[in-house]
Amino acid sequence: MNIASSSTVHGRTDAQDRLVFADEVLASLQTRCGGELPGMVAVPELRELISKTRRFGVALSRDIRAFDGERTIRTWADARPDSNGEGCIITLANWRSATGGLDAASEQRRRNASDRATADAIVRLDSRQSIVHAVGEGQDVEPLVERMNEAAGQDWKRFVDLLDIDHHQPVHWRLLDGAKCRIESEGRGFSIRLLPLGQRDPGSEGFELLLVADDPLPTRSRGPQPLGNHPSPDGLAGELGPVLRQPIARIIANAETIRARLAGPLPDEYSNYAADIATAGQHLLALVEDLADLEIVESDNFTTAPDPIDLVDVARQATGILGVRARDKQITLAEPAEGSRQPATGEFRRVLQILLNLIGNAINYAPPGTKVTIETREISGKPTISIIDQGPGMSAEDAARAFNKFERLGRSGDGGSGLGLHISRRLARAMGGDIVIESEEGKGARFTLFLTPQD
Repeated sequence: MNIASSSTVHGRTDAQDRLVFADEVLASLQTRCGGELPGMVAVPELRELISKTRRFGVALSRDIRAFDGERTIRTWADARPDSNGEGCIITLANWRSATGGLDAASEQRRRNASDRATADAIVRLDSRQSIVHAVGEGQDVEPLVERMNEAAGQDWKRFVDLLDIDHHQPVHWRLLDGAKCRIESEGRGFSIRLLPLGQRDPGSEGFELLLVADDPLPTRSRGPQPLGNHPSPDGLAGELGPVLRQPIARIIANAETIRARLAGPLPDEYSNYAADIATAGQHLLALVEDLADLEIVESDNFTTAPDPIDLVDVARQATGILGVRARDKQITLAEPAEGSRQPATGEFRRVLQILLNLIGNAINYAPPGTKVTIETREISGKPTISIIDQGPGMSAEDAARAFNKFERLGRSGDGGSGLGLHISRRLARAMGGDIVIESEEGKGARFTLFLTPQD
């Protein structure tokens, strides 16, 4: 249902961009987006407009939108400096709210996908916004990622300088989504995206933190490296990967801007074309990453750095990352029992990548309404973790071909490169382990990762 209003809505902010007065409609939106009255403006686009108006001392206007968890609100916002020389006077006109979460949720997912593609760093957080794991690339981002991974369990806000937000006070996650920060005092500025995990209670299952640079680095590639800190190979993909990632990511971001009509009105057919371009760009970017991974694992000097790990812990982190995708397909991820452990020896990031591939494949193949089970146990003295799906299964011939390069077992149109299983097995064998398949047609599939025991 669409709701429109021709009446104007008014508000006022202070010198810290805090909303200190608002008509009932704006006050309600502020609250639904996680803010308070008085309190920091909770709508990121409106907060950015107000901040620029205050800093430059000139009146500014633009079309803004907000998503409050149930509906998308669009309105024309006019901000002008207050006569007292401190805050701003806000006027909102042509207020439109569209209820019906499917379209709004789809639009939000596409925006999130665009920001993931262009992010310099991606950090997995728990429900308290404490660091679980970070990946990223860039001369200013890599030291940050290293510090964050060494400080797992600490609040991520300790590692960046938040602009216009006092992070010493408790801050609702909606206020942080869209805020600005710096890693170094004189370095680049970054936009913060804080994506909540947890379908019924956003954030209950943690968050995905994206740092999207306002300006790209001139000579370094952008986007997280799938294999962590291992140096890029000298082959073709290793040379082209850094060159291709940034323009492809920009194509995705621009296509999403066009598709969402942020640049202005557009007929539906052209918006659909832009959506196709963004999807194709995401597939191409994934292929570039897979080819770079392939050259790394097949290079003569490729080695791993095994450490004592707990396969149950790695499995929980993988399911946390893939939980949203599973719920979108109405698939249940059954984790190992609470309190269980399965010690093993392996390089944490490599094992996590393998599990993300195996669980991701199971989600792709499994029909809606089914379950993907993650099971750990010891077999002949070796620690193992199995991914069991209720999909169509495969014949013995298909199982024998599953680890071949570019083998997709008849799948088409989902953007997979056919390299994931091949790379995963190479990683497993480099750590002294292996991956095996047990499957029958019509009876699902079981992929089991074997590793070496702890000393």
